[in-house]
Amino acid sequence: MRAAALPSQPLTGRGVALMIGSVLCFALMAITIRLASDQLHPFQIAFFRNLFGLVFTLPLIWRAGLSLLRTDRLRLYFLRCLTGLSAMLTGFWALVHLPLAQAVALSYTTPLFVTILAVLVLGEVVRARRWSAVAIGFVGVLVILRPGVDGLQFAALVAIASSALSASSAISIKFLSRTEPADAIVIWMVLIMTPMSLLPALPVWVPPEPMSWLWVILTGGLGTLGHLCMTRAYKLADVSALQPLNFLQLPIVAFIAWLLFAEHVDAWTVVGATIIFSSTFYIARREARLHRAKVIDPEIGAESMPNR
Repeated sequence: MRAAALPSQPLTGRGVALMIGSVLCFALMAITIRLASDQLHPFQIAFFRNLFGLVFTLPLIWRAGLSLLRTDRLRLYFLRCLTGLSAMLTGFWALVHLPLAQAVALSYTTPLFVTILAVLVLGEVVRARRWSAVAIGFVGVLVILRPGVDGLQFAALVAIASSALSASSAISIKFLSRTEPADAIVIWMVLIMTPMSLLPALPVWVPPEPMSWLWVILTGGLGTLGHLCMTRAYKLADVSALQPLNFLQLPIVAFIAWLLFAEHVDAWTVVGATIIFSSTFYIARREARLHRAKVIDPEIGAESMPNR
């Protein structure tokens, strides 16, 4: 029987708008984190991000009902939240201690770590082309960090660790998304991570001032809205088609950071970010092409073509 290629999902105006909305939300969230850090520790900000993220998901629970939260995969949810919280704590700490544009640029390494973990955890076969893209991506990291010139900054290493932890969380989401609704994944995340994130926040706790309350409320709302826009965008179009829009986050953050904090982006960060993003974009396009190359036969089911 002749194999049929899986159809790709073309770009739609709604998908593009949702993805741009997601990028804008995460860019603004980086700014509110930095503003809140004038008074609060990053770990306390992370707790409030989850707490108010939970508050902003309550309308979803009200509309869908508690049946949305029925699951038999709580252990995997807890694993996802453990890695996700670790990524959040290290990521927030890096956003506070690095120039914002550099922190965002280093966050683009997450897909590189996802590719590596997909081999180690999911048993995926990655051939020379994607391994080459991964290697080129890490060259971009070296361009940003220039270890032989300024030495390795601890905050930059923390940002890279956050990307690796985010990749671990992404792998667990891949498992969860096979059986769990997208909204349920987002809701369970804040349900579990809110009490979990309180523990590291308690030793550094200070009473928030009025402006700090504003920034942490916005952080929670922007984070939740960004995740919801992103999951819906990925349902409407291929990830590889939407991937280039992620790069918009860098100029948005860099411009606002220049206005508010007088931060300047050096050429090395721009060049390194471009290298990293180009390699991750290639990986996304390659994975999408291989996914569309699957063959479907009603007698043998779906069989993936070998990765190249």
